[in-house]
Amino acid sequence: MRNVDVIGVQMDFGAGTRGVNMGPAAIRFAGLAKGIEELGLTCNDKGDLIPPQTGKTSDNMRCYEQVHAVNKKIFEEVTDSLEKGHFPVTLGGDHSIAAGSISATAGHYKNIGLIWVDAHGDWNNEESTMSGNMHGMPFSAVCGAGPDIMVNFGQEPVYVNTANCVQIAGRDIDPMERIRMKEHGVTVFSIADIDRMGMPAVIEKAIEIASRGTEGIHVSFDIDSITPESAPGTGTIVHSGLTVREAFYLVETLYASGKLLAFDMVEVNPMLDIRNRTGELAMELVLSILGKVVY
Repeated sequence: MRNVDVIGVQMDFGAGTRGVNMGPAAIRFAGLAKGIEELGLTCNDKGDLIPPQTGKTSDNMRCYEQVHAVNKKIFEEVTDSLEKGHFPVTLGGDHSIAAGSISATAGHYKNIGLIWVDAHGDWNNEESTMSGNMHGMPFSAVCGAGPDIMVNFGQEPVYVNTANCVQIAGRDIDPMERIRMKEHGVTVFSIADIDRMGMPAVIEKAIEIASRGTEGIHVSFDIDSITPESAPGTGTIVHSGLTVREAFYLVETLYASGKLLAFDMVEVNPMLDIRNRTGELAMELVLSILGKVVY
């Protein structure tokens, strides 16, 4: 990992609360580029992708045309990054953007593992959703369980094998999501599992599952996985999340595994933040996934 491509996405149409489109700016403002360079890496900031401001919508897939359009752009940017042998870091924006980034990683490597760090399951589709918000659907989409519009950009989608998928820090998973995730064989380490097992055991097992027979691991990190006292700037807060130290242990261990292929950091909403506390935390987590350690 020598060249890091930073791809921002000014996307909030997938969420129920506006403002998360400013997340990439908040993370950059906290000092991301300088931090990457201080690690001895080359930071290639590719700027921001911007979705169209109008488009078709429906009750069960709100703003689906904007979500599809921006994910197609993400897919192309991340594919280009991987083809150059670079490490792509995609900054959201709401979590719907992970459909494009993960589709690109899966398309490039063909056989990947996926670790999804999130308070929520994001395993709804157009039939199971309770809100119609598409940031609650990308995990399902990249595994081939719909909605197809999130991952089909004219190419033949390469889906992630759910036997290599792990969800960490779940504590607000819809009833139908829970059923669907179990039916499709997704491994879930809830916040209660982390309390019982400890983060070292959880992340060790997660890496083993996600790397078993794969080319490596795509990690998608939603800042709402962290307890809101430490990360207030996000739109769908849920109490009793990961501690800051648990979050850093998780990303530091992932880096040390040597199995990372790509990384998403999503759902930082500066409009809900306090003096960019959440943006700064997200920035530091990105640096840690790239190799920064606490001595």
